[in-house]
Amino acid sequence: MLELTASHIDSLAPNAAAAKNGRGLVLKNKFVKLNVSEEGDLIFGECSGSGKSNYICSVDFVTPENPVSRCNCPSRQFPCKHALGLMYAYADGLTFEKATVPEDISSKREKAGKREETKAKRESGELPPAKPKKVNKTALKKKIVQQLEALDELEKIVLSLVRGGLGTANARTVKDLNDHAKRLGSSYLTGAENELRRLALLLEQDDRESGYTYATEQLTLLNAFIKKGRSYLQTKQEDPELVPDSESTIEEWLGHAWQLAELKEAGRVSESVELLQLAFYTYRDEARKEFVDTGFWLQLGEGKIHRTVQYRPFKAVKYMKEEDSFFSVAQISELYRYPGGMNARVRFEGMIPRQVNNADYDGIRAAAAASIPDAVKAVKNQLKDPLADRAPVVLLNAARIAQTENGTFALVDEAGNTLELGNVYRLPQPTTPLLSLVDPSLLENCAVLAMFEHQMDMGKLVAQPLTLIQGERIARLLY
Repeated sequence: MLELTASHIDSLAPNAAAAKNGRGLVLKNKFVKLNVSEEGDLIFGECSGSGKSNYICSVDFVTPENPVSRCNCPSRQFPCKHALGLMYAYADGLTFEKATVPEDISSKREKAGKREETKAKRESGELPPAKPKKVNKTALKKKIVQQLEALDELEKIVLSLVRGGLGTANARTVKDLNDHAKRLGSSYLTGAENELRRLALLLEQDDRESGYTYATEQLTLLNAFIKKGRSYLQTKQEDPELVPDSESTIEEWLGHAWQLAELKEAGRVSESVELLQLAFYTYRDEARKEFVDTGFWLQLGEGKIHRTVQYRPFKAVKYMKEEDSFFSVAQISELYRYPGGMNARVRFEGMIPRQVNNADYDGIRAAAAASIPDAVKAVKNQLKDPLADRAPVVLLNAARIAQTENGTFALVDEAGNTLELGNVYRLPQPTTPLLSLVDPSLLENCAVLAMFEHQMDMGKLVAQPLTLIQGERIARLLY
């Protein structure tokens, strides 16, 4: 029997407005027909609208981890509000009459089944694999030459800023940086384009001291990319059929968008994985001109903290699915891992939710680092690579979180080692002050998910708490 919960349906909704509108259809009794298949893997029905004809909608759960919604309404969102309303109606226990699967859906199921069968046969070797795409060596060499020339131009700009000093930067400098960023994008260096725009934003900040501190770090980042990118491209120029580097982030810096098939071929896929989301937030990335939905997930049984990232361009935001907080365990058949460090980006195409149980809470505590020095050492090792993520996230065990005489907070482990808690520049909002507002018992014998950052102006490593976990209680400080 099909099991649906409101939280699962919320996670399928493209955005909060669509979920609200779908719920509204149920509350207003807009559904004039509600049906479920004999097997219980398809719900379908009719919903009255503003026109004479009803909207015909369905949600197919023949593949439970990846339900397919269909509707004849003109909405460009999937699932639309009618499909969402249909699911909310089922979750609320409304009466669904059993009926035969409509012929058009049976036909679509059959075609989808044949595609999956062919795919399975190719993977098992019963059918020859699909022919690999041939590399257009002439086009690739032309692209590499263009990228190398763009790197040379970028190097001139970086050196000019370093020699002149950041204090000489003005409005004209910012304009030149943004203009050059566009040219980098045209030369297939989208990663460098975004980071050069980020440098321009830092130089026009009102808080000059803070802006210059992170601008210096940004210049170091760009310089490291120029050197590594040039070396990598020259090697690729000599061997156009060179396999993409699946261990570092250099390919993404050079504008490569990883396909799931490429990640699978590189061995960056895990099967039968369970993830528990510990933190989630959304922020505006002005450099990328996108909203970024970011989630941090614990891989149960492995203890790794992964990161999911969803980019929604400002211009297309209303047409794209908006991610949200997720409070169940996600059961995933295939988890794809992008190249990266401690919190490698992951992606999955579908999942089946289940309720969090006691063993999962025990798993959180078992996965947390017991020693602050060990956790700090791992963070520092990552920060030695200038192209690595500058704000790694770690799960730590804390004997307590104490407040110092000057009002700041510190995490204390079982051995008495301490870690100063503060606010990280890269997060959209502070959370450390919220520690004084939570239940004091949450600050004793707990696990803490924290984001680290090296603050160059202060010469120290600071961690900002994202989530507190104690027993069966999870308090998310970021939203």
